[in-house]
Amino acid sequence: EARRGSWGAFTDVIYLDLGNGKSGSRDLAVGGVTLPAGVDASVNFDLKGWAWALGGTYRLSHDARSFADVVVGARLLDIDQRLRYELAGNIGSLPLPGRSGESNVGLTNWDAIVGIKGRVALGESGRWFANYYADVGTGESKLTWQAIGGLGYSFAWGDVIAAYRHIDYDMKSDRKIESLAFSGPAIAAVFRW
Repeated sequence: EARRGSWGAFTDVIYLDLGNGKSGSRDLAVGGVTLPAGVDASVNFDLKGWAWALGGTYRLSHDARSFADVVVGARLLDIDQRLRYELAGNIGSLPLPGRSGESNVGLTNWDAIVGIKGRVALGESGRWFANYYADVGTGESKLTWQAIGGLGYSFAWGDVIAAYRHIDYDMKSDRKIESLAFSGPAIAAVFRW
């Protein structure tokens, strides 16, 4: 973030690389009687992508300890998901033909966003503070929103912040990905010069 007087600009980048796999076997039974048949399955899911926000801010109010800014900008979501599966089975000692497949879905999405961000001093010294950020937007998605809230402590050189973040997307009906949400804790250091 950069600021001059009441005006400012910011950027925010998130990189995602998530995945998981699951494998298992199951013997078949009917009425509690085990059959000489079974099935093996393996599924792998990968999700990779970027969320990038770029915008401007205008300071609505401030004093020595607290401030509130209006935010206007755009957010890009560029995401790829991949699902791979393999199925194999047997009847007795005879193997059944295996099945496998793969599905890849990608999405590149731009949305305009508006919101508010700021901080509120806690206590008389003002070293402890609560920070907040919220935006809402639309464009290539039906609706997207983001919220961040946390606590911070000010030092002479800057701030240390612990927060929780949630980003949510509700896509338009013609998209292969219908909805997407990410949540989690965050730790940040803010340097002032």
